[in-house]
Amino acid sequence: MSEQHETERKRMAGRVVEPGGWLGILGGGQLGRMTAMAARSMGIHTRVMDPEARCPASFVADEVVVGRWADAEAAARLAAGVGAVTLEIEQIGVEALARVASMAPLRPGVEPVRVIQDKALQKMWLAGQGFPVGGFRVARSGDEMVEAVQELGGNVFAKVARGGYDGRGQARLGTEVEPSEEAVRQAWAVLTGGAASDAAVVVEAALDLKLEISVMAARNPAGEVKSYPAARNHHERQILAWSVLPSGVDAELEAEAERLARGIAAGLGIEGLVCVEMFVTRDGRLLVNELAPRPHNSYHQSERGCATSQFEQLVRAACNLPLGSTELEQPAAIANLLGEVWLQAAGGRPEFARALAVPGVRLHLYEKQEPRAGRKMGHLSATGKSAEEALERVLEGYRRLG
Repeated sequence: MSEQHETERKRMAGRVVEPGGWLGILGGGQLGRMTAMAARSMGIHTRVMDPEARCPASFVADEVVVGRWADAEAAARLAAGVGAVTLEIEQIGVEALARVASMAPLRPGVEPVRVIQDKALQKMWLAGQGFPVGGFRVARSGDEMVEAVQELGGNVFAKVARGGYDGRGQARLGTEVEPSEEAVRQAWAVLTGGAASDAAVVVEAALDLKLEISVMAARNPAGEVKSYPAARNHHERQILAWSVLPSGVDAELEAEAERLARGIAAGLGIEGLVCVEMFVTRDGRLLVNELAPRPHNSYHQSERGCATSQFEQLVRAACNLPLGSTELEQPAAIANLLGEVWLQAAGGRPEFARALAVPGVRLHLYEKQEPRAGRKMGHLSATGKSAEEALERVLEGYRRLG
Protein backbone atom coordinates (compact mmCIF):
# COMPACT_ATOMS: atom_id res chain seq x y z
CA MET A 1 0.00 0.00 0.00
CA SER A 2 1.37 3.42 -0.97
CA GLU A 3 1.94 6.11 1.66
CA GLN A 4 -0.87 8.15 0.11
CA HIS A 5 -3.32 5.25 0.32
CA GLU A 6 -2.31 4.49 3.90
CA THR A 7 -2.85 8.14 4.87
CA GLU A 8 -6.30 8.08 3.24
CA ARG A 9 -7.18 4.80 5.00
CA LYS A 10 -6.28 6.26 8.39
CA ARG A 11 -8.21 9.44 7.63
CA MET A 12 -11.33 7.43 6.74
CA ALA A 13 -10.93 5.14 9.76
CA GLY A 14 -11.24 8.09 12.13
CA ARG A 15 -14.07 9.82 10.29
CA VAL A 16 -16.92 11.09 12.47
CA VAL A 17 -20.43 11.54 11.08
CA GLU A 18 -22.22 14.36 12.86
CA PRO A 19 -25.79 15.70 12.60
CA GLY A 20 -26.39 16.83 9.04
CA GLY A 21 -24.11 14.11 7.67
CA TRP A 22 -25.00 10.93 5.78
CA LEU A 23 -24.98 7.26 6.85
CA GLY A 24 -25.31 4.44 4.31
CA ILE A 25 -27.12 1.24 5.30
CA LEU A 26 -26.66 -2.00 3.38
CA GLY A 27 -30.12 -3.54 3.60
CA GLY A 28 -33.52 -1.92 3.85
CA GLY A 29 -35.49 -4.44 5.89
CA GLN A 30 -37.04 -3.80 9.28
CA LEU A 31 -33.64 -3.50 10.98
CA GLY A 32 -32.54 -0.90 8.43
CA ARG A 33 -35.86 0.87 8.90
CA MET A 34 -35.47 1.17 12.66
CA THR A 35 -31.81 2.18 12.30
CA ALA A 36 -32.82 4.92 9.86
CA MET A 37 -35.47 6.12 12.31
CA ALA A 38 -32.82 6.35 15.06
CA ALA A 39 -30.46 8.21 12.72
CA ARG A 40 -33.17 10.67 11.76
CA SER A 41 -33.85 11.47 15.43
CA MET A 42 -30.13 12.38 15.67
CA GLY A 43 -30.30 14.60 12.58
CA ILE A 44 -28.34 12.16 10.39
CA HIS A 45 -29.48 11.47 6.82
CA THR A 46 -29.66 7.88 5.54
CA ARG A 47 -29.32 6.15 2.19
CA VAL A 48 -30.20 2.44 2.03
CA MET A 49 -29.49 -0.29 -0.52
CA ASP A 50 -32.01 -3.08 -1.00
CA PRO A 51 -33.25 -5.35 -3.81
CA GLU A 52 -36.74 -3.83 -3.40
CA ALA A 53 -37.48 -0.16 -4.03
CA ARG A 54 -40.39 -0.24 -1.57
CA CYS A 55 -38.52 -1.99 1.22
CA PRO A 56 -39.49 -1.25 4.86
CA ALA A 57 -36.70 1.32 5.23
CA SER A 58 -37.76 3.19 2.08
CA PHE A 59 -40.60 4.87 3.96
CA VAL A 60 -38.25 6.56 6.44
CA ALA A 61 -34.85 6.81 4.68
CA ASP A 62 -33.84 9.84 2.62
CA GLU A 63 -32.72 7.81 -0.42
CA VAL A 64 -32.92 4.23 -1.71
CA VAL A 65 -30.45 2.49 -4.03
CA VAL A 66 -31.92 -0.62 -5.64
CA GLY A 67 -29.47 -3.50 -5.91
CA ARG A 68 -28.94 -7.12 -4.99
CA TRP A 69 -26.63 -8.08 -2.13
CA ALA A 70 -23.76 -9.02 -4.46
CA ASP A 71 -24.11 -5.94 -6.67
CA ALA A 72 -20.82 -4.08 -6.19
CA GLU A 73 -21.90 -1.22 -8.48
CA ALA A 74 -25.04 -0.59 -6.45
CA ALA A 75 -22.97 -0.77 -3.27
CA ALA A 76 -20.65 1.88 -4.73
CA ARG A 77 -23.64 4.14 -5.41
CA LEU A 78 -24.69 3.68 -1.79
CA ALA A 79 -21.21 4.62 -0.52
CA ALA A 80 -20.71 7.66 -2.75
CA GLY A 81 -20.53 10.78 -0.63
CA VAL A 82 -21.66 9.28 2.69
CA GLY A 83 -19.70 9.67 5.91
CA ALA A 84 -19.84 5.97 6.80
CA VAL A 85 -21.67 2.75 5.88
CA THR A 86 -23.14 0.08 8.13
CA LEU A 87 -25.39 -2.92 7.49
CA GLU A 88 -28.55 -4.62 8.71
CA ILE A 89 -28.04 -7.98 6.97
CA GLU A 90 -24.85 -10.04 6.76
CA GLN A 91 -25.53 -11.68 3.38
CA ILE A 92 -23.79 -8.87 1.47
CA GLY A 93 -21.27 -10.11 -1.11
CA VAL A 94 -17.63 -9.73 -0.05
CA GLU A 95 -16.79 -7.93 -3.30
CA ALA A 96 -19.56 -5.42 -2.63
CA LEU A 97 -18.31 -4.96 0.95
CA ALA A 98 -14.75 -4.38 -0.29
CA ARG A 99 -15.99 -1.83 -2.83
CA VAL A 100 -17.78 0.07 -0.08
CA ALA A 101 -14.74 -0.07 2.21
CA SER A 102 -12.59 1.51 -0.50
CA MET A 103 -14.92 4.53 -0.61
CA ALA A 104 -16.10 5.07 2.96
CA PRO A 105 -15.58 3.66 6.46
CA LEU A 106 -17.43 0.33 6.52
CA ARG A 107 -18.51 -0.35 10.04
CA PRO A 108 -18.51 -3.27 11.10
CA GLY A 109 -15.71 -3.97 8.57
CA VAL A 110 -15.18 -6.49 5.77
CA GLU A 111 -13.38 -9.24 7.71
CA PRO A 112 -15.86 -9.57 10.62
CA VAL A 113 -18.73 -9.91 8.16
CA ARG A 114 -16.80 -12.40 5.99
CA VAL A 115 -16.26 -14.60 9.05
CA ILE A 116 -19.78 -14.33 10.44
CA GLN A 117 -21.71 -14.77 7.17
CA ASP A 118 -20.23 -18.25 6.73
CA LYS A 119 -21.36 -20.45 9.64
CA ALA A 120 -18.45 -22.83 9.08
CA LEU A 121 -15.88 -20.03 9.30
CA GLN A 122 -17.75 -18.51 12.22
CA LYS A 123 -17.80 -21.72 14.25
CA MET A 124 -14.15 -22.47 13.51
CA TRP A 125 -13.18 -18.91 14.47
CA LEU A 126 -15.02 -19.17 17.78
CA ALA A 127 -13.44 -22.51 18.61
CA GLY A 128 -10.01 -21.32 17.50
CA GLN A 129 -10.24 -18.25 19.72
CA GLY A 130 -11.14 -20.38 22.73
CA PHE A 131 -14.79 -19.35 23.06
CA PRO A 132 -17.00 -22.17 24.42
CA VAL A 133 -19.04 -23.96 21.72
CA GLY A 134 -20.90 -27.25 21.56
CA GLY A 135 -19.57 -30.22 19.65
CA PHE A 136 -19.57 -29.65 15.88
CA ARG A 137 -18.06 -30.77 12.59
CA VAL A 138 -17.87 -29.06 9.20
CA ALA A 139 -18.91 -31.32 6.32
CA ARG A 140 -17.99 -30.48 2.73
CA SER A 141 -19.47 -33.58 1.08
CA GLY A 142 -22.16 -36.15 1.69
CA ASP A 143 -19.52 -38.62 2.88
CA GLU A 144 -18.16 -36.13 5.39
CA MET A 145 -21.66 -35.38 6.65
CA VAL A 146 -22.33 -39.07 7.26
CA GLU A 147 -19.07 -39.29 9.20
CA ALA A 148 -19.84 -36.12 11.18
CA VAL A 149 -23.29 -37.34 12.24
CA GLN A 150 -21.80 -40.63 13.43
CA GLU A 151 -18.98 -38.91 15.35
CA LEU A 152 -21.47 -36.61 17.12
CA GLY A 153 -23.69 -39.47 18.26
CA GLY A 154 -26.43 -39.32 15.64
CA ASN A 155 -28.60 -36.67 17.35
CA VAL A 156 -27.72 -33.42 15.54
CA PHE A 157 -28.71 -30.21 13.88
CA ALA A 158 -27.32 -29.60 10.38
CA LYS A 159 -27.07 -26.04 9.05
CA VAL A 160 -26.01 -24.88 5.62
CA ALA A 161 -22.92 -22.71 6.03
CA ARG A 162 -24.12 -19.79 3.92
CA GLY A 163 -27.51 -18.18 3.50
CA GLY A 164 -29.74 -19.92 6.03
CA TYR A 165 -31.61 -18.00 8.75
CA ASP A 166 -34.85 -18.16 10.78
CA GLY A 167 -34.93 -21.94 10.49
CA ARG A 168 -34.27 -21.96 6.74
CA GLY A 169 -31.35 -24.08 5.60
CA GLN A 170 -31.51 -26.35 8.65
CA ALA A 171 -32.30 -30.00 9.25
CA ARG A 172 -32.92 -31.94 12.46
CA LEU A 173 -31.62 -35.50 12.43
CA GLY A 174 -31.76 -38.35 14.92
CA THR A 175 -34.37 -37.13 17.38
CA GLU A 176 -35.49 -40.66 18.26
CA VAL A 177 -33.15 -43.09 16.51
CA GLU A 178 -29.82 -42.59 14.77
CA PRO A 179 -30.49 -41.57 11.17
CA SER A 180 -29.61 -43.92 8.35
CA GLU A 181 -26.80 -43.11 5.95
CA GLU A 182 -29.43 -42.60 3.25
CA ALA A 183 -31.31 -40.06 5.40
CA VAL A 184 -28.11 -38.11 6.06
CA ARG A 185 -27.20 -38.02 2.37
CA GLN A 186 -30.70 -36.87 1.53
CA ALA A 187 -30.40 -34.06 4.09
CA TRP A 188 -27.07 -33.04 2.52
CA ALA A 189 -28.69 -32.86 -0.92
CA VAL A 190 -31.62 -30.77 0.35
CA LEU A 191 -29.44 -28.39 2.36
CA THR A 192 -26.88 -27.77 -0.39
CA GLY A 193 -29.38 -27.85 -3.25
CA GLY A 194 -26.94 -29.62 -5.54
CA ALA A 195 -24.41 -26.82 -5.08
CA ALA A 196 -20.86 -26.98 -6.37
CA SER A 197 -17.95 -28.50 -4.46
CA ASP A 198 -17.54 -25.43 -2.24
CA ALA A 199 -20.79 -26.19 -0.36
CA ALA A 200 -20.47 -26.76 3.39
CA VAL A 201 -22.76 -27.84 6.20
CA VAL A 202 -22.14 -27.32 9.91
CA VAL A 203 -23.23 -30.38 11.89
CA GLU A 204 -23.84 -29.65 15.58
CA ALA A 205 -24.46 -32.08 18.43
CA ALA A 206 -27.92 -31.65 19.95
CA LEU A 207 -27.73 -30.25 23.48
CA ASP A 208 -29.92 -30.62 26.57
CA LEU A 209 -30.92 -26.98 26.95
CA LYS A 210 -32.23 -25.14 29.97
CA LEU A 211 -32.76 -21.86 28.14
CA GLU A 212 -31.48 -19.64 25.34
CA ILE A 213 -30.11 -16.14 25.88
CA SER A 214 -28.40 -13.48 23.81
CA VAL A 215 -26.10 -10.57 24.59
CA MET A 216 -25.66 -7.53 22.38
CA ALA A 217 -22.23 -5.89 22.40
CA ALA A 218 -21.24 -2.63 20.74
CA ARG A 219 -17.78 -1.41 19.76
CA ASN A 220 -16.87 1.93 18.16
CA PRO A 221 -13.77 2.75 16.07
CA ALA A 222 -12.01 4.11 19.14
CA GLY A 223 -12.18 0.62 20.67
CA GLU A 224 -14.81 1.44 23.29
CA VAL A 225 -16.88 -1.70 24.02
CA LYS A 226 -20.18 -1.95 25.89
CA SER A 227 -22.56 -4.86 26.44
CA TYR A 228 -26.27 -4.97 27.12
CA PRO A 229 -27.85 -7.13 29.82
CA ALA A 230 -28.69 -10.63 28.57
CA ALA A 231 -32.08 -11.24 26.97
CA ARG A 232 -34.00 -14.51 27.45
CA ASN A 233 -35.38 -15.89 24.18
CA HIS A 234 -38.05 -18.38 23.18
CA HIS A 235 -38.13 -19.88 19.69
CA GLU A 236 -40.89 -21.71 17.85
CA ARG A 237 -40.02 -23.53 14.61
CA GLN A 238 -36.50 -21.99 14.84
CA ILE A 239 -37.95 -18.44 14.71
CA LEU A 240 -37.88 -16.11 17.71
CA ALA A 241 -41.38 -15.93 19.21
CA TRP A 242 -40.66 -13.68 22.19
CA SER A 243 -37.78 -12.16 24.11
CA VAL A 244 -37.54 -10.43 27.48
CA LEU A 245 -35.09 -8.18 29.36
CA PRO A 246 -33.72 -8.92 31.89
CA SER A 247 -33.12 -12.62 31.29
CA GLY A 248 -33.40 -13.67 34.92
CA VAL A 249 -30.16 -15.68 34.92
CA ASP A 250 -28.01 -15.50 38.05
CA ALA A 251 -25.41 -12.75 38.42
CA GLU A 252 -22.43 -15.02 37.77
CA LEU A 253 -23.87 -16.35 34.51
CA GLU A 254 -24.90 -12.84 33.46
CA ALA A 255 -21.38 -11.53 34.02
CA GLU A 256 -19.85 -14.40 32.06
CA ALA A 257 -22.28 -13.98 29.15
CA GLU A 258 -21.50 -10.27 28.88
CA ARG A 259 -17.76 -10.97 29.16
CA LEU A 260 -17.96 -13.42 26.26
CA ALA A 261 -19.89 -10.96 24.09
CA ARG A 262 -17.42 -8.15 24.74
CA GLY A 263 -14.52 -10.50 24.05
CA ILE A 264 -16.02 -11.57 20.74
CA ALA A 265 -16.62 -7.95 19.68
CA ALA A 266 -13.02 -7.05 20.49
CA GLY A 267 -11.60 -10.23 18.97
CA LEU A 268 -13.38 -9.67 15.67
CA GLY A 269 -12.39 -6.00 15.66
CA ILE A 270 -15.99 -5.21 14.85
CA GLU A 271 -17.07 -1.57 14.60
CA GLY A 272 -20.79 -1.59 15.22
CA LEU A 273 -22.90 -4.27 16.87
CA VAL A 274 -22.53 -8.00 17.38
CA CYS A 275 -25.28 -10.09 18.90
CA VAL A 276 -24.07 -13.30 20.52
CA GLU A 277 -26.71 -16.02 20.80
CA MET A 278 -25.92 -18.48 23.59
CA PHE A 279 -27.17 -21.75 25.07
CA VAL A 280 -27.43 -22.48 28.77
CA THR A 281 -27.37 -26.26 29.20
CA ARG A 282 -29.04 -28.19 32.02
CA ASP A 283 -25.61 -29.14 33.36
CA GLY A 284 -24.72 -25.44 33.73
CA ARG A 285 -22.55 -24.80 30.66
CA LEU A 286 -22.71 -21.51 28.76
CA LEU A 287 -22.04 -22.09 25.04
CA VAL A 288 -21.92 -19.70 22.11
CA ASN A 289 -24.39 -20.63 19.36
CA GLU A 290 -24.30 -18.01 16.59
CA LEU A 291 -23.26 -14.42 15.89
CA ALA A 292 -24.98 -11.57 14.04
CA PRO A 293 -22.99 -8.40 13.11
CA ARG A 294 -26.03 -6.11 13.25
CA PRO A 295 -29.15 -5.25 15.27
CA HIS A 296 -31.01 -8.34 16.41
CA ASN A 297 -34.63 -9.37 16.89
CA SER A 298 -33.96 -10.24 20.54
CA TYR A 299 -33.07 -6.62 21.36
CA HIS A 300 -36.05 -4.80 19.85
CA GLN A 301 -37.22 -4.25 23.43
CA SER A 302 -34.07 -2.19 24.09
CA GLU A 303 -36.09 0.71 22.61
CA ARG A 304 -38.43 0.46 25.59
CA GLY A 305 -36.22 -0.81 28.37
CA CYS A 306 -32.68 0.51 27.91
CA ALA A 307 -31.13 3.95 28.15
CA THR A 308 -29.92 3.55 24.55
CA SER A 309 -31.72 1.37 21.99
CA GLN A 310 -29.71 -1.03 19.87
CA PHE A 311 -30.56 1.10 16.84
CA GLU A 312 -29.27 4.33 18.32
CA GLN A 313 -26.20 2.43 19.50
CA LEU A 314 -25.51 1.23 15.96
CA VAL A 315 -25.79 4.79 14.66
CA ARG A 316 -23.41 5.99 17.37
CA ALA A 317 -20.86 3.24 16.62
CA ALA A 318 -21.10 3.57 12.83
CA CYS A 319 -20.75 7.36 13.04
CA ASN A 320 -17.74 7.12 15.41
CA LEU A 321 -19.63 8.80 18.24
CA PRO A 322 -19.40 7.89 21.95
CA LEU A 323 -21.42 4.79 22.81
CA GLY A 324 -24.58 5.29 24.85
CA SER A 325 -25.42 3.78 28.22
CA THR A 326 -26.66 0.17 28.04
CA GLU A 327 -28.31 0.36 31.45
CA LEU A 328 -31.66 -1.40 31.78
CA GLU A 329 -34.09 1.25 33.01
CA GLN A 330 -37.19 -0.94 33.12
CA PRO A 331 -38.07 -4.55 32.23
CA ALA A 332 -39.32 -4.94 28.65
CA ALA A 333 -40.43 -7.70 26.29
CA ILE A 334 -41.33 -8.21 22.63
CA ALA A 335 -43.44 -10.71 20.71
CA ASN A 336 -42.88 -11.21 16.99
CA LEU A 337 -45.76 -10.76 14.57
CA LEU A 338 -45.30 -13.20 11.69
CA GLY A 339 -47.42 -13.39 8.55
CA GLU A 340 -49.60 -16.06 10.17
CA VAL A 341 -51.17 -13.37 12.37
CA TRP A 342 -52.70 -11.82 9.23
CA LEU A 343 -53.35 -15.09 7.41
CA GLN A 344 -55.29 -16.56 10.34
CA ALA A 345 -57.20 -13.42 11.33
CA ALA A 346 -60.82 -12.95 10.27
CA GLY A 347 -60.78 -11.01 7.02
CA GLY A 348 -56.99 -10.81 7.23
CA ARG A 349 -57.26 -7.98 9.77
CA PRO A 350 -55.64 -8.57 13.18
CA GLU A 351 -57.36 -6.93 16.17
CA PHE A 352 -54.64 -4.37 16.86
CA ALA A 353 -56.93 -2.13 18.93
CA ARG A 354 -57.58 -4.98 21.37
CA ALA A 355 -53.84 -5.59 21.74
CA LEU A 356 -53.18 -1.90 22.35
CA ALA A 357 -55.72 -1.89 25.18
CA VAL A 358 -53.27 -3.92 27.29
CA PRO A 359 -51.33 -1.52 29.59
CA GLY A 360 -47.78 -0.88 28.40
CA VAL A 361 -48.21 -2.52 24.97
CA ARG A 362 -47.06 -0.78 21.79
CA LEU A 363 -47.36 -1.83 18.15
CA HIS A 364 -44.45 -1.73 15.68
CA LEU A 365 -45.25 -2.55 12.04
CA TYR A 366 -42.66 -2.72 9.27
CA GLU A 367 -44.88 -1.71 6.31
CA LYS A 368 -44.24 -4.95 4.45
CA GLN A 369 -46.84 -5.19 1.74
CA GLU A 370 -47.62 -8.91 1.70
CA PRO A 371 -48.03 -11.20 4.75
CA ARG A 372 -46.52 -14.65 4.24
CA ALA A 373 -46.09 -17.57 6.60
CA GLY A 374 -42.92 -17.09 8.63
CA ARG A 375 -42.40 -13.51 7.42
CA LYS A 376 -41.67 -10.96 10.15
CA MET A 377 -44.30 -8.26 9.69
CA GLY A 378 -43.87 -6.42 12.98
CA HIS A 379 -43.71 -6.87 16.73
CA LEU A 380 -45.45 -5.93 19.94
CA SER A 381 -43.48 -4.50 22.84
CA ALA A 382 -44.40 -4.04 26.48
CA THR A 383 -42.88 -2.82 29.72
CA GLY A 384 -43.65 -3.79 33.30
CA LYS A 385 -42.46 -3.62 36.88
CA SER A 386 -40.81 -7.02 36.40
CA ALA A 387 -39.69 -9.17 33.48
CA GLU A 388 -42.60 -11.50 34.17
CA GLU A 389 -45.13 -8.65 34.03
CA ALA A 390 -43.64 -7.24 30.80
CA LEU A 391 -43.71 -10.69 29.19
CA GLU A 392 -47.26 -11.44 30.31
CA ARG A 393 -48.45 -8.09 28.97
CA VAL A 394 -46.91 -8.57 25.54
CA LEU A 395 -48.20 -12.14 25.30
CA GLU A 396 -51.68 -11.03 26.36
CA GLY A 397 -51.54 -8.40 23.62
CA TYR A 398 -50.55 -11.10 21.16
CA ARG A 399 -53.40 -13.38 22.24
CA ARG A 400 -55.90 -10.57 21.65
CA LEU A 401 -54.88 -10.15 18.02
CA GLY A 402 -56.80 -13.22 16.82
